Amino acid sequence: MAKKTPKNAKSNELDGKEFFAAIDLIEKEKGIPKSYMLEKITQALVSAYKRDHEGITDNVFIDANEEAGTVRMYVKKEIVEDVGNVHTEISLEEAQKTLPSAQVGDVVRIEIKPRNFGRIAAQTARQVIIQGMREAEHSIIYDTFTSKEHEMLMGVVTRIDPQSGKATVRISSNGETADATMTVGEQIRGENVREGDRVKVYLVEVRRTNRGPQLLVSRTHPGLVKRLFELEVPEIYDGTVEIRSIAREAGSRSKIAVWSADENVDPIGACVGPKGTRVNNVVAELRSEKIDIIKYSDDPAEFVAASLSPADVISVQPIEGTKNCRVLVPDDQLSLAIGKEGQNARLAAKLTGYKIDIKAESAAHEWDEEDATAAEEMAAAALQRAAEEMAQAQAAASSLENSILAAFGMSSYEEAMRVLAEDEAEEAAAAAAAAEAEAAEPAEQE
Repeated sequence: MAKKTPKNAKSNELDGKEFFAAIDLIEKEKGIPKSYMLEKITQALVSAYKRDHEGITDNVFIDANEEAGTVRMYVKKEIVEDVGNVHTEISLEEAQKTLPSAQVGDVVRIEIKPRNFGRIAAQTARQVIIQGMREAEHSIIYDTFTSKEHEMLMGVVTRIDPQSGKATVRISSNGETADATMTVGEQIRGENVREGDRVKVYLVEVRRTNRGPQLLVSRTHPGLVKRLFELEVPEIYDGTVEIRSIAREAGSRSKIAVWSADENVDPIGACVGPKGTRVNNVVAELRSEKIDIIKYSDDPAEFVAASLSPADVISVQPIEGTKNCRVLVPDDQLSLAIGKEGQNARLAAKLTGYKIDIKAESAAHEWDEEDATAAEEMAAAALQRAAEEMAQAQAAASSLENSILAAFGMSSYEEAMRVLAEDEAEEAAAAAAAAEAEAAEPAEQE
């Protein structure tokens, strides 16, 4: 009695309809192109078959027919009279069994049905789909968030590392979500960030790594202050008011320099807002960080004086040819100009790009003394250089003299003078002898 085949018995054939349906679903849910997945899966299937069958070359290919709902593997073979390589060649007699019109030299494709092809194909497809989904998701995340570098994004703190204090912030953009890293150094000092908090962060950088894109965010970056003002001040967003420079010590104080080409617009007033609402919103987001808003100027003296706000300034003297300047302030304004632990002066220097030397009005004479001391030091240095140059010149002359003496076989200047005197004496004696000889010749003739 013949054995009945169970209905649920597994077949060696791959269910093409289910295969294509699964790829369609992945494309809809994950946004991974179907063509990309088919290419990766067919490449993996061919590689798997070649790995298990030595001698197979590039003549194996997969035909995935979505309309017919089939996935088949074929091998191309050339029809020959004498078969030398069974993997790439087929005899004419064998070929004509399936294709009567076949001739020697033709290339035919023959379907191959390896054992457990359905199982192998399913496993391969699963592995490739998982890898493809991972790569595609990484690529989508990288492309999406790279375009958002140096922008402000809203995020939710999902984890705080108990050892390092590093925070993981989940941020979103254009429907894509990714986990970003905010190190302790990028967190505002004194701000107690907890899991579940919603925070505005500045996307500093998106890096490619072997594990996928790495997103780095910050709440201490000066760019966050700029983006917050763009959010609160329409005149900055539309370009009527420009932020020319920002200096920040996160959690404590920031200075921003603003400017407008429109004479009818007060850039400082636009940033402050009615009753201070605009700047107060920024301050609240930065956990009460103090913000000084000053007007930018192309005149360095005017810009530096404004940057030292809230201190009053008597004069600013830029030093020509350098990025240094001297600032004179009233005696009672010196501590205010310098600030606690030098913070006000430090931020002003960052904002303007100038090295600022601040003195009280009563101490202005110290600059004259410093200039006099500097002039003396410069003169002394010039004399020192002149002495060194003279010493070098004397050493060079002495070296030249020794070289000349050595060329004539002499060891010292005195020896050279003695030899010269001897030569001169010999020349004088020879001249005298010649004169006597000439005088003697007429006498002999007589």
